[in-house]
Amino acid sequence: MSLKKKYSKAEYREKRLILVINPGSTSTKFALFEESIPLFELTLAHTAGDLSGFQKITDQFHFRRELITKELADRNTDLSRIAAVVGRGGLVKPIESGIYEVNDRMIVDLNAGLLGQHASNLGGLIAHDIATTLPNAKAYIVDPVVVDELQPAARLSGHPEIERISIFHALNQKAVARIYASSVNKKYEDLNLIIGHLGGGISVGAHRKGKVVDVNNALHGDGPFSPERSGGLPSGQLADLCFSGRFTHAQVKSMISGKGGMVAYLGTNSFRDVCKMADKGDEKAKLVIETAAYQISKEIGAMAAVLYGKVDAILLTGGLAYNKSFISSIESQVSFIANVSVYPGEDEIKSLAYNGLLALDGKIAIKTYS
Repeated sequence: MSLKKKYSKAEYREKRLILVINPGSTSTKFALFEESIPLFELTLAHTAGDLSGFQKITDQFHFRRELITKELADRNTDLSRIAAVVGRGGLVKPIESGIYEVNDRMIVDLNAGLLGQHASNLGGLIAHDIATTLPNAKAYIVDPVVVDELQPAARLSGHPEIERISIFHALNQKAVARIYASSVNKKYEDLNLIIGHLGGGISVGAHRKGKVVDVNNALHGDGPFSPERSGGLPSGQLADLCFSGRFTHAQVKSMISGKGGMVAYLGTNSFRDVCKMADKGDEKAKLVIETAAYQISKEIGAMAAVLYGKVDAILLTGGLAYNKSFISSIESQVSFIANVSVYPGEDEIKSLAYNGLLALDGKIAIKTYS
């Protein structure tokens, strides 16, 4: 429906626009909101060929930025009405949950990839670059993947040279937690929840009264395996592999994140394709799916222990949550802990826009990255 049919010209000019940018490993998602109303949302897929010429994630900056600005131009977007550009947060230093205005310190750390190279690093970089070209816009990130609320006992790994760190799907987990809390007429801060984000990476977090006190490192080899990540591997065998002379450091890292998990076992990181293989009788695919559900259930059980068994609900979200039989398998193993609620897909775009609007309206404290 045309916006001009809904608002007078004066009202139309007054409505603030919020541009949301959510880069993923193989896609760039972005959306334009008129305050709380979504105008459009796009997902631009990037093939391996599209990205093959870029050595580092940050080298993709101009490629992805131009796709976004071209789409805005093609839609005759009044750029002067954009008041906030909100990007998905990347691998900056560990910070508390919240919304942050992008500043020079953050730009340096996003470019450096302090905790690793990931497409989410581009969210803040592109948001800042676009905002600087606009007359009335500010750039923000919200609940980046390095949100750190771990309790002290969750940080010790078993050796002082290796500390457990918090890298997980903070934005989506926090958004789903608040959606659930609202549905039961309670505050997120009053609940104990176990939330599993099941996507290209898998993170399972223990949420105690509004804080994620323990969670597996979903990027660097911890917890359940996923479509493209190995999850936790037997450390002795991994050490032997590293010093076998068969693989470079970069190759081992890619086995852990990018070329591990389902893609290593079956040659595809598409869970849909894996399920199709299983439906056609592929026994290996069936075992991989069964084991994925098994490992996720084990991780949920571990987080129940973190919460001393006092769990109000288990929430499952992410792309894999669309598969009802897969979710049913997990539910059959963990429903004795608490009721399971399912939120397929991810709410990241809406959550970014919502936080951007709160910032514009002064209803949320804007934090400073330092």
